[in-house]
Amino acid sequence: MSLRAALSHPVRYGSLGAGMLPVVAFPSLDLEWLAWVALVPGLLLMQRAPRAREAVVRGWWFGAGFVLAAMYWLVPTVGPGLLLIAVLFGALQGAVGLAVWSLLRPPITARRALAALVVVPAVWVVTEFARSWQALGGPWALLGATQWRRPTQLALASVGGIWLVSAAVVAVNTAVLIALLAERTVLRACAVWAGAAVLAAGPVVFALSAAPATARTATVALVQPGGTPAGAVRVDAATAITRQLPGAPDLIVWGESSITTDLARDPATLARLRALSAAAGTDLLVNEDARKADGHISKDAVLIDPSGIEGRYAKMRLVPFGEYIPFRGQLGWLTRISKAADQNRTPGTAFHLFAPPDRGGRPLPTGVLICFESAFPDLSRTAARQGAQLLVYQSATSTFQDTWAPDQHASLAAVRAAETGRPAVQAALTGDSVAFDAQGRQLARLDTAHTGALTVRLALPAPGYLTWYDRIGDVVPWTALAVTLAAAAAGLRGARRRPPAELPEPAEPRAATL
Repeated sequence: MSLRAALSHPVRYGSLGAGMLPVVAFPSLDLEWLAWVALVPGLLLMQRAPRAREAVVRGWWFGAGFVLAAMYWLVPTVGPGLLLIAVLFGALQGAVGLAVWSLLRPPITARRALAALVVVPAVWVVTEFARSWQALGGPWALLGATQWRRPTQLALASVGGIWLVSAAVVAVNTAVLIALLAERTVLRACAVWAGAAVLAAGPVVFALSAAPATARTATVALVQPGGTPAGAVRVDAATAITRQLPGAPDLIVWGESSITTDLARDPATLARLRALSAAAGTDLLVNEDARKADGHISKDAVLIDPSGIEGRYAKMRLVPFGEYIPFRGQLGWLTRISKAADQNRTPGTAFHLFAPPDRGGRPLPTGVLICFESAFPDLSRTAARQGAQLLVYQSATSTFQDTWAPDQHASLAAVRAAETGRPAVQAALTGDSVAFDAQGRQLARLDTAHTGALTVRLALPAPGYLTWYDRIGDVVPWTALAVTLAAAAAGLRGARRRPPAELPEPAEPRAATL
């Protein structure tokens, strides 16, 4: 199909716009209730496609619209590369279009409607799981994250991770579509009841699952110096805020890139931080974005006490285009027209916990992750399984300061807290700095319009406490993949068994007349 032919279908522009609609359920607009019905217009366009191929194309356009709207703030970093990202990720949603068209095209039967309630959410989760692969960018704007302000719905994440929340949202949208399209009253009623049951599943799990028992408490101070230039000015601003902290926290956290020199080769700055830790009477967790002695640049979380560097962790999951350019040989030209990374950062190779002492001298097992890593469920789950009692994220989103990105990023800490049953905090250079309890409920926030410190007291679970998601991991997306493959196999088998359409009888030739 030529490009001109592809662009000549107005309904595809409708699919593109329909894909943008669910994004209003994410921060900053935060119309999270709309997520439960926002997919319906797009699903309806896929269902009304005249052929399977057209349903796939409409799903593709829907996915491209979703990516463009959800990640528009990447334009300064990737420039026109965002269109390429939208086309690539949008193609995954073509599978959703095929599933909707195959199962819900008229006439809708009870058997196919029931299958749609299982298969369509499964296919959606598979597409999210696929684009969450680090090589393709990572898990940003997963549909379940729209529910970050609803701990009752996030309770599903403690069972099956963010994937189960996404599946629930898509299942309710599918049920609404069936209720609108089914001809039989009983089928419409069953769809309504099924949607209501899925919608109630999260609150039921929340009511039946007690909050993790508090093993101890800890006070954490998050330092937010605001839009200061890198280097000594930024260190001075963060130091001044740290010196003014009221009380005595158990841990002080600075944001990502708070230090822009290699502390191993900058004894003057290290001495300042050691003295600051001694004056505060607690360990200081800073973040180093600098070229190391081997010539490589990495972003490291660095734990400092009065004696020096106590621990170091190098960021493993880097931001595509922002911290490295995939296929730099082919895409390096983006650096000439955007703020894409002029040199690739070097990722770390292993994750490990930090154990700063609290005010009583007891170790505080802490999982420290850096910025974009808060989007990856497996990393926080690894921290929980290693015995972390607290999750800490160091962030910097100043490049995207006046967009939806800071709010979207801060909301991910709520999801990770609900998944792991651990409180999660984020310290950001320019905001948002935020803290959530072990069930994902927001405790405190310092937005991008303010500077200063956010001090919060957190109830910590026992190191050995594990949610169901901590135990079973990504069972939901792998099960969704199995369901998707089974549905595809059933569809192919049915297509082979279906008899070919009968050809019409040839018309009698008419006599030629003068």
